[in-house]
Amino acid sequence: MSNPPRNGEGDRRAKPGGGGGPSILQQPIKQIKRARALRKRMSLAEVLLWRELQQRPSGRKFRKQFPLAPYTLDFTCLSVRLTIEVDGEAHDRGDRPQRDEARDQFVTEYGFEMLRLPAVEVLRNMDGCIRGIVAACAERGPPPPSLRDGPPPRAGEDRE
Repeated sequence: MSNPPRNGEGDRRAKPGGGGGPSILQQPIKQIKRARALRKRMSLAEVLLWRELQQRPSGRKFRKQFPLAPYTLDFTCLSVRLTIEVDGEAHDRGDRPQRDEARDQFVTEYGFEMLRLPAVEVLRNMDGCIRGIVAACAERGPPPPSLRDGPPPRAGEDRE
């Protein structure tokens, strides 16, 4: 017997009229498994950027290796629909520029803005990259109300 999907992941469609979450989170299981594998073998630039994004700059939550079939996006902030791609030197070779352009167009059709950062820039100027990401998020909208005033109080505590 196989283990059930975790955290709502899986290939089952929501029942008509309820449950299941947003359609953007409902991806084919093959794509989810690919994203999980990519999370385990991120580049150095991606790992370092992820460490910074986990700190929730400007109150934004980011996801790493977010599946959006047929692609897997390096980092995504769903609250403002911003996706960040860390591009190594391979993105300048062969047919990669055309493939990247097709990916950008696909992502834009879903309402996301694509922000591409050269891997060398992430390694050399992390603070500048984070400032650019924060600025791009600010252009797309304010943080969600739940994050504006910090985390919610613990059970039994009131805000002052």
